[in-house]
Amino acid sequence: MAALIDAINVKRRTLFELENTPYVCLDAEISSPTARGGQTLVRLKMRNLLTSQVFDRTFKANDKFKEPDLVLVPASYLYSDNDGSHFMDQESFETHTLSPDMLGNALDFLLEGAIIQLHKFNGNPIGLQLPQFVELTITRAEPGVRGDTSSGSVTKPATLETGLVIKVPLFVKEGEKVKVATETAEFSGRV
Repeated sequence: MAALIDAINVKRRTLFELENTPYVCLDAEISSPTARGGQTLVRLKMRNLLTSQVFDRTFKANDKFKEPDLVLVPASYLYSDNDGSHFMDQESFETHTLSPDMLGNALDFLLEGAIIQLHKFNGNPIGLQLPQFVELTITRAEPGVRGDTSSGSVTKPATLETGLVIKVPLFVKEGEKVKVATETAEFSGRV
């Protein structure tokens, strides 16, 4: 039997199951009662891992959740076509196809052959877990122009090999590899 998690113990990034659906906690806020006999409530901002829908919901502190049957398996990105994006499970060598809804903006950070973590719920793929940072090559960047610093921001747009456009410092040139944060799609440094 799966372990139970009390609502008051749910913290940011905790995975739990509610009504046979896996969720991840994005934020938790505990409100203690001011009156005697009042119940402690836990307000959770949570994301449905099947639909990516985000919403707030309030629970009693002693409400219990099941741990979801979620596993992460290494998978390599093969290609994308009209049917979706195709990944090969590195353990079973099965090919899984994920729809654009399941991927979100993940294709902005994936190159063919990249190894990522594939989320499986009850044995079925439901999405990806990207690494915190990825290394990508800049394919297009305008040269930095001196004097462009009057606005206080000393960045310029650069196109990465995946097609994603990010802001980079003026000294970064075309052809260089950069480190990009997958959560914010922001420049994190040169490689």
